[in-house]
Amino acid sequence: MTAKKKTVIGYVLASLAIIAADQALKAWVVRSIPLNASAAQQRALIPGVVHLTHIRNSGVAFGMFSGGRWLFLALLAAFCVLVVWALVRHKLSAPWERWLAVLAMAGAIGNGIDRALYGYVVDMFELEFMHFAVFNIADIAINVCCILFVLLMLLRREPEKPEET
Repeated sequence: MTAKKKTVIGYVLASLAIIAADQALKAWVVRSIPLNASAAQQRALIPGVVHLTHIRNSGVAFGMFSGGRWLFLALLAAFCVLVVWALVRHKLSAPWERWLAVLAMAGAIGNGIDRALYGYVVDMFELEFMHFAVFNIADIAINVCCILFVLLMLLRREPEKPEET
């Protein structure tokens, strides 16, 4: 098996792992925690830091643009096409660029599945030490990958060009 095929298989397996973990946790939350759970119904994950709750978000971050289901699905499709195009056309030169793009796409697909099936995204992680958006595994994949992508792009050093004589 060629190195290129192994890399593609790695992309697929890592993406499927993120999507499966995201969908499995969302399904468990829907079955186990009442919608808009009271403090007594929530489940401690890391006491004092984060607990599991159950909310529905029909928007994007912080519930903005609520009700944009079809727009979000169209943007998801465009993002997936862009990532695949960038991979096929070798527009992402460094391995970390390719991995971060693929894993962000996997997170976007995880939330896209919810939007396509239900019209909203199931969120469950709620931080206890500050008031912040409630989020899910797909959100973590999207945000961590995008933040790392930007940071690494900003910190990347261009190869030095030889001086002209």
